[in-house]
Amino acid sequence: MVVGCVDMAISAIKNTANKVQQAFYNAMPNFVAGQKADKFYKTAGREISSAENRLILGATALMSQPFIDFYNRTIDEDTRRVAVCRTIAKIIAGTVTGYAVRKGAIKGIQMCSKLPGKDVPKWQTLFTPKDVKKVDTDEFKQYQNALGTFISLGVMLFTNFLIDAPLTKFLTNKLNAKASGGTK
Repeated sequence: MVVGCVDMAISAIKNTANKVQQAFYNAMPNFVAGQKADKFYKTAGREISSAENRLILGATALMSQPFIDFYNRTIDEDTRRVAVCRTIAKIIAGTVTGYAVRKGAIKGIQMCSKLPGKDVPKWQTLFTPKDVKKVDTDEFKQYQNALGTFISLGVMLFTNFLIDAPLTKFLTNKLNAKASGGTK
């Protein structure tokens, strides 16, 4: 008798969960594929470069990942403190370096993709496509962002070891010293 009641309760909970899940799925197409959502996605895709995207990802990570480490009860308190400090340091180092490299590469491409002219040095047309008539178009801006992002990926192969890793270690040590009351 008790087993039957438990089975009925579990079945009722599953049915309720399925109904809530279905209601969520039914509501999603209105958000994901609506006109307002399409306009937002297009605007965000045009206006947010990979550098700004890295800032958004870093801020989101900083608001969530340290808390996951902090509430990990499977490790002792000292290990948890170090894990939180290391996570914060990795996020800060990666975000700052990633933003700076991406933004620098995009700015560099913008400097080197001007329209050829009498007063324009040759180096400023290095990355200008041959068939471009106007450089103030949305498509040209997307070209500059994409090429800058591509170049920054190659640069970051080196900055990850030369800047990110040492900066992460430095910040981890500083944060850990503060978190442990200055004893470490």
